[in-house]
Amino acid sequence: MAASRRPTLADVAREVGVSAKTVSRVLNEDGPVSARTREQVLAAVAKLGFQPNLMARNIRVGGPDTTIGLVIPDLANPFFGAVARGIEETVRDRGLTLLMGSSADDPDRERALTAQFLARRVSILIVVPSVGADHSELKSHRTAGLPIVFLDRPGAGLSTDSIVSSNRMGAQEGVAHLIAHGHRRIGFIGDLPVKLHTRRERLAGYRAALQEADIPFDRLLVASAHDQPGAEAATSQLLELADPPTALFAGNNIMALGIVAELARSKRKDVAVVAFDDVSLAEALEPALTVVAQDPGELGRSAAATALARLDGDRSRARTITVPTRLIVRGSGEQPAPKAAGTA
Repeated sequence: MAASRRPTLADVAREVGVSAKTVSRVLNEDGPVSARTREQVLAAVAKLGFQPNLMARNIRVGGPDTTIGLVIPDLANPFFGAVARGIEETVRDRGLTLLMGSSADDPDRERALTAQFLARRVSILIVVPSVGADHSELKSHRTAGLPIVFLDRPGAGLSTDSIVSSNRMGAQEGVAHLIAHGHRRIGFIGDLPVKLHTRRERLAGYRAALQEADIPFDRLLVASAHDQPGAEAATSQLLELADPPTALFAGNNIMALGIVAELARSKRKDVAVVAFDDVSLAEALEPALTVVAQDPGELGRSAAATALARLDGDRSRARTITVPTRLIVRGSGEQPAPKAAGTA
C-alpha cells in the first residue's frame, strides 16, 4: 500500500480538471472564476481534505502570517502557561493563532527562535528576554511596522513596549509582611542567573523592606537556585547557619516549591514563608502558602492588547506597562517569629 500523503494544490486541480492557477484563484479570491468552477473547486477541497499552505502564500505575496510568535524561557513553568492563555484569549477574535517556543533562557536559542518566527512573517512578536540577549537586530523589523513586545522583563538594545509586574513593590510588601510578624532574620532565595531582571528587582524590594525597618542586610541570608532541587538545597543551607533565618522569602514559584518541600522533609513548621508568585494547591499546604501574587493572565492580555493596538496603527512612543501584584494571606507568612531568650 502506498504511503499516504497530504493532498496538494495539484491534486485539487486534477480532481476538477482545471489548472493549479485556477484553484489558487478560487482559494485566494484574487481572479475571475465562474461560479460553477468555484463550486467544483471548493467541493474537491472538502473531498480531498486539502489545507492551503498559508505560510508559503504569505511569503510569496509578501504579507504577514496570521500567527503571533511568543518566546518564553520555560514551557513547563505554569506561570508562562497562564501568560500564554491571556494572550490567546485576547487575540482569538482577531483570527490570530499563537505559536510558542522555549529559549531555555539562552540568548542564542532565543535569537534562533526569533529568527524562525520572523521567517514565517508573524503578525506580532512577543518575547520574554533572556539575560545577555541583544535585541538591536530587531530594530529594522519594528521600524517596518512589526509589533514587538517584551514581556515580564525589559529587553536590551531596542526601544519597544514592555509589560512587567510590580516586582520591587510586591517583594517589598511581602517582606514587610514578615517583618510585621516579628521576623528580623529573613532569608531570600532567588532565581538564577543573578542578573535576571525579575530577580534583581525582587531582591531590591527585599532590601528596601529591611532598610525601612532598620534591619541590617546580611549577604549570608541570600541564596540562589534555578530549579526545585536547587531551592531545596538552598533552604537547607540557610537553616544550617549559625544564626539561621526565622522566615524565608521565595523569589518565584519554583523557589517556593523547593522551600516548602525542604521544610516538609525536615519537619520544620516554625519557619514563616512568603512566596513571590502563586502556586497550584497553595491553599492545600499546611500551613497554606502566603504569596505575593502576580497576574500572569493580565500580563498576557496587556501584552496582546498593546501589540494589537500597534497592529492597528498606534505609532505613539514605546511605553512600559506595570501590572500590580497583590498579597494573599493564607497562613505560612503569619507564623510569628520565636521570642528571644529571656523575654516573657
